[in-house]
Amino acid sequence: MTLTPLPSFRLDGKRALVTGGGRGIGAAGAEVFAQAGAAVTLCGRTAADLDDRVREIREAGFEAEAFVLDVTDIAAVRREIGARGPFDILLNNAGVNRIRPITEVTEEDYDVVLNLNLKSALFVAQAVAKGLLESGRPGSIINVSSQMGHVGGAGRSLYSASKWGLEGLTRCMAIDLAPHGVRVNTICPTFIDTAMTRPILDTPGTRDFVLSRIKLGRLGRMEELTGALLLLASDASTLMTGGSVMVDGGWTAG
Repeated sequence: MTLTPLPSFRLDGKRALVTGGGRGIGAAGAEVFAQAGAAVTLCGRTAADLDDRVREIREAGFEAEAFVLDVTDIAAVRREIGARGPFDILLNNAGVNRIRPITEVTEEDYDVVLNLNLKSALFVAQAVAKGLLESGRPGSIINVSSQMGHVGGAGRSLYSASKWGLEGLTRCMAIDLAPHGVRVNTICPTFIDTAMTRPILDTPGTRDFVLSRIKLGRLGRMEELTGALLLLASDASTLMTGGSVMVDGGWTAG
């Protein structure tokens, strides 16, 4: 009897690009991809954060490099990614949030959130996809979405709009790129316990509300996202495209 072969989660011989790689989900994803054998390239706006992550990955014996990039500069995105590619894996992570009641949202708020979370995500993915198509290589694009790309929330109109848009963009990209062997999916986290989320959670009433919606009754931990990220990046997910991987502790279950 021949047993069904185990899937491989290794990324040996692959190159991964991570936007917003200096901290948070980007940093965690870069560290895991490197440990799985990928040559990781991090980019972001803060050189010191990027340098710290690269040093940590290299000191652990893995391969990493970084460059400074503001992904809202579309000309720079095309130039820099085009010069450094092709990349087999993209973790399209750079993002921002501005929490405002709908009556207080400004045009400047709209431009900041939608330009980074949706417009920049599109053109970063486009640049990586073009590199893959030109080289005739398959690949995996992972767009970092959110549970808020599937539900709504008080004060989250701009963030939710950007993530709902990213979900639609991902499905259309998946259809366009499937004939070329390039897969496109989203990962949709819930609230993760980080230094960035703690000020939000410390707003009166917010933590209790969040915990009431997460069916597991607790915040997520950063390392609980990395299994899904590695799945989507690796050949263990070769039949997955145009989908959303929910890592939300049951928030969107009902």
